[in-house]
Amino acid sequence: MKVLFIEDDMIECMKMQRAVSKFTTKHQIIEAKNGEEALNILKGGDLPDIIFLDLNMPRMNGIEFLAILKNDEKLRYLPTIILTTSENRTDLLECFKIGIAGYIIKPLKYEDYEDKIKRAFQYWEINELIKG
Repeated sequence: MKVLFIEDDMIECMKMQRAVSKFTTKHQIIEAKNGEEALNILKGGDLPDIIFLDLNMPRMNGIEFLAILKNDEKLRYLPTIILTTSENRTDLLECFKIGIAGYIIKPLKYEDYEDKIKRAFQYWEINELIKG
């Protein structure tokens, strides 16, 4: 799968790359540091299969990005999974209201993080994915 990973924290990016590198199935991870950069990547036309999105970012936060994504005729069908530290119920409800595919809270222990990421990838590997 081709995955767009929208995250401003370098350590989180390294964690994702490390976790995915251990999978038997290989995936391409495209990184964007914020929502604006992600939109530029998406407007380039080579769409990912899924998006993992952090909520707390500079310039354009995850909820602002989601609103733009889901209002775009071509991009709205991209499955978007929130990967965040926010346990704020308001954030959770707003994200589902806009139309996300999942909400994962980043665990503190790396082993738990790796397990959650692995299970999320396994789920999406067996789904039929469409692009705009």
